[in-house]
Amino acid sequence: QVQLVESGGGLVQAGGSLRLSCAASRLSFNRYAMGWFRQAPGKERDFIATINWSGSITDYVDSVKGRFTISRDNAKNTVYLQMNSLKPEDTAVYYCAARNYYSNSPTVRYDYWGQGTQVTVSS
Repeated sequence: QVQLVESGGGLVQAGGSLRLSCAASRLSFNRYAMGWFRQAPGKERDFIATINWSGSITDYVDSVKGRFTISRDNAKNTVYLQMNSLKPEDTAVYYCAARNYYSNSPTVRYDYWGQGTQVTVSS
């Protein structure tokens, strides 16, 4: 069974940084596009960023452009989300997901999901 396990969340002050990791197992990782999403309390889960299988194509929601960077290491079956200049409104549970084909559509369906990691940004 495919597993995606996020880590790296925590509590950080506004302006700080965190790097999230998502380790995949039982997945042909280098054949999958990966995405990061987040869900704030009382809100729907929103798309943040996506990366194609090789890492050569990325896309971001406007609210994180210039602050967040998605990357991947296919040798480690891991995708990352570097988050800089964090704001209180970035507080959410962050999820990684995998899908068979790259798409920068924020509403496209993903095949596999992780369990999420909490990020809390204090003001």
